Amino acid sequence: MTAREAEIIELIRKEVKPALGCTEPIAVALAVAKAMEIITEKCQLNDADWRMKSGYSLNIEVSGNILKNGMGVGIPGTGMVGLHIAAALGAVCGKSEYGLEVLHDLDQASIARAKEMVEEKSVTVGLAQTTHKLYVKATVETKDGHCASAEIEDDHDRIVETSFDKAVLTSSHANTEHEAADQKTTLDYHLTVKEICDFARTVAYEDIEFILESRTLNLALAQEGLKGCYGLKVGYAINLEDNKEVFGGDFLSYAMSLTAAASDARMAGCTLAAMSNSGSGNQGITVTMPVIAYSIRYGTSDEQLARALVLSHLIAIHIKGYLGKLSALCGCVIASTGSSCGLVYLRGGNYDQICSAIKNMIGNITGMVCDGAKVGCAMKVASGVSSSLQSAVLAREGICISEHDGIIEKDIEKTIQNLGRIGSVGMQNTDNMILDIMVCK
Repeated sequence: MTAREAEIIELIRKEVKPALGCTEPIAVALAVAKAMEIITEKCQLNDADWRMKSGYSLNIEVSGNILKNGMGVGIPGTGMVGLHIAAALGAVCGKSEYGLEVLHDLDQASIARAKEMVEEKSVTVGLAQTTHKLYVKATVETKDGHCASAEIEDDHDRIVETSFDKAVLTSSHANTEHEAADQKTTLDYHLTVKEICDFARTVAYEDIEFILESRTLNLALAQEGLKGCYGLKVGYAINLEDNKEVFGGDFLSYAMSLTAAASDARMAGCTLAAMSNSGSGNQGITVTMPVIAYSIRYGTSDEQLARALVLSHLIAIHIKGYLGKLSALCGCVIASTGSSCGLVYLRGGNYDQICSAIKNMIGNITGMVCDGAKVGCAMKVASGVSSSLQSAVLAREGICISEHDGIIEKDIEKTIQNLGRIGSVGMQNTDNMILDIMVCK
């Protein structure tokens, strides 16, 4: 493995991780869990006992985008939505060492106690005064006056500061080599679509075989969602025999149903983990499931699938680098662009056709807005899959949106940068308006 290949794999491992539950409330649970661990250690408390008692309160401060994405999404195993229950679960059973699977040890006793905490109004949630799109500060205060806090910034699992009794314990500003690596952004890797395509085709299979865990986790979610017990049942409805006269039995309907079903399950609080991409489980689902569906339907090898998944994941990571982790632009746009590239690859496409697929996607569904994480996201996911396959098919036929159209440019990297500017800067007022509407309902 070359040094550059190792660097790209480092990026994949950083941005492609298992996540249990929607990652915005999970970030809240993670910050709370860390603060609870500090209190436990500093006050020499019995961790197993005191967490389940009523001797403390939680105060959560979050950025507007965390609030937006945490208001209406299901929290695993609880039948409830929102940041209050997520914070309470982080307190009673969360373990920060699990990262985005912080609620891995969830059980019925923990759920019952967390619900009591919410009913007792032991959890408060408010907007933080911050310029960060992704920000969480969780403070735990005991009845005898001790307090601990943990702050998360920019990445869902990046704890940047901890404190006890208002004295800073750790800070990301300490400038250690490890912390510098953690703070490295996607853009610092200086990827291009050309390098991503070359890497996906030539890297040794054994060095990327780990990416097949995306299939294991996200396919399990899809199969659970197809049972029809979750959310809006979008994937389940598309798959129904009675609806075959509308959707048919072709690959498009198969890919749409599998992908939407996984989103149905995840957004409604299924206790199975998703393989996320760029901090988003739904993005991880959308970037992988159409590619996995193609592999299942047409029998590709594990190596072919792994290379397509690496390509799909990296394209989404690359585009997301220009947008930031949270924005007014729905992550489905970025994720389905990644899957479109994976589909082109599996159908024998070349670099130019992959670029065409990206341009076709950006010229098609760029305007899809994010109005918070919720069960309705499964409908957007289904729409993204439809566009993904359409763009891939057109690209393979040599059809590409012209650089004279809209925000498309001849250079693929400039096209991606244009999308990033629209999502991160141009849609800021849209983002603010969406949040205002949501909090005033």
